[in-house]
Amino acid sequence: MTTFAIAHGGGDVGWSWHLVAEALQAKGHTVVAPDLPIEDEAKDLTDWAQTLTDALPSTEDVVVVGHSFGGFVAPIAAAAINAKALVYVTAMLPAPGETPGDWWENTGYTDSGLDDKFFHDVPPDLTAEAQKRERGMSENSMAKPWPLDKMPDLPTHFILCTEDRFFTPDFMRKVVADRLGVEPVELAAGHCASLSKPNELANLLANYAR
Repeated sequence: MTTFAIAHGGGDVGWSWHLVAEALQAKGHTVVAPDLPIEDEAKDLTDWAQTLTDALPSTEDVVVVGHSFGGFVAPIAAAAINAKALVYVTAMLPAPGETPGDWWENTGYTDSGLDDKFFHDVPPDLTAEAQKRERGMSENSMAKPWPLDKMPDLPTHFILCTEDRFFTPDFMRKVVADRLGVEPVELAAGHCASLSKPNELANLLANYAR
C-alpha cells in the first residue's frame, strides 16, 4: 500500500494529522507526519524536507502532502524521492526563488477580516490540544528563497477548503490557477481540515494512492 508523507503547516506539529493518519492506516496505508524543525534558525526549508523524507520507511510508492506553509516543503521532498504524487491541502504554492515572507504580497493575499481563522469548525477539545502544541517559526525560514527552479514534474493535486477563513476560497482558486494550473478538489472544511474533517480528507487523499 501507499505511504503518505505529510508536511504540516507553520507553527504546527505532526500531531494535527493524527486523525487523518488513523483513517488512512485503517485503509491499509502507512503515514509519517514528523514534527519539522520549524523553530531551529540553523535549519532551512531543505532541512525541513529532509526531516520528512528521513521519516519514511521506504521511498517507494509515496504520496507527499503539504498543508498550509507545508506547501513550501512538500514539493522539495517530493522531488527528492520522485514521489508517486504531490498533494497540496489549502497550501501556499511557491514560485522559484520566492521567499515565504514575500509570498503574501506576491500572491495578492488579503486578510478575510473574520474572527477565528483556524479553529472555527474544529471540536473544542481538539482546538484546545492543538493550541497547546503550537510552536514558533524561525526567521530564517521566512527569509530564505525556495530552492527549486520549478514545481516537480509529478502528478499534482490541490484540495481547496471552501470554509477556510485564512486562505479564502476565492483567493486560493486564483493562486491555484496562476501557479499550478490544475482544477482543485473542494472540501467543505476550514483551514484545519485534518482536525475538523479528518475522515473526509483521508478519503480524498486515499484516492491519490490509486
